[in-house]
Amino acid sequence: MKHDHFIVQSPTTPAQQLLLLFHGVGDNPVSMGQLGSWFAPLFPDALIVSIGGPEPSGPAPGRQWFSVQDITESNRQSRIDAIMPAFIATVRYWQQQSGVGPLATALIGFSQGAIMSLESIKAEPHLASRVIVFNGRYATLPETASTAATIHLIHGGDDPVIDLAWAVAAQDALVSAGGDVTLDIVEELGHAIDDRSMQLALDHLRYTVPKRYFDEALSGGKPNDDGIVELF
Repeated sequence: MKHDHFIVQSPTTPAQQLLLLFHGVGDNPVSMGQLGSWFAPLFPDALIVSIGGPEPSGPAPGRQWFSVQDITESNRQSRIDAIMPAFIATVRYWQQQSGVGPLATALIGFSQGAIMSLESIKAEPHLASRVIVFNGRYATLPETASTAATIHLIHGGDDPVIDLAWAVAAQDALVSAGGDVTLDIVEELGHAIDDRSMQLALDHLRYTVPKRYFDEALSGGKPNDDGIVELF
C-alpha cells in the first residue's frame, strides 16, 4: 500500500506493539516522527511508524488528511468520511505488516491527525485499543461508544485553533455513551505538544487500566479468552 511514512523504530524481533503517529495540517511524517523518540525507549518491542497525509498542504513536504479550505461545521464530517476508508486501510496495512492486532495497536494524533484518529474509532470501534489525542476533536460527537478502545484526550488550555471546549464535549459524549475516556488539560498551552503533554501520554499508555478490564471482572468473564495478548 503506497503512502508517505517514516519508520521511527523497527524492533529486531517480531513487534509486540504497534504505535502509529498522525500529523496535523501542513506537517509531515518525519517531523511528527520526532514524537516517536519519546515512546521508543519505553516500548522497545514496538514498531513505531509516522504516517503522512495523502494530500499536499502548503510548502513541501507539508501534507494533510483533508482540505481545510472553506471548511465549515456542516462540511467537515463529509470530508473526513471521504478519506476515512483509506485511513482505516492504512492502519490495517501496518497491523498486517507488523503482525500486531488491534489489541496492541495505539493511534497517536495531533490536531487534524487527532481528528482522524478519533473519527476512525467512531467508524471502527475495534480498530485499535488506545488512542492518544493531542489537541483534537470530533467532527460530530459520537452517539454510541464502546470500551474496545481507551481514548486519552490531552489538550492545551489556551488552544486558539481547536478550543478546549471541543475536548470537554468529546469527553462528555463518550462518558454518556458508555465509552472509556480520560481528559487532561495542559494549562497555559496553545495548539502544541510540550513535555507535559508527552509525559501524560506516556503515563497513560503505561499505567491507565482500560475500563474493559473492570467490566470483564464485574461480569465474571476472563480477559483474553480468545488467546490474544493485550499489551496496553
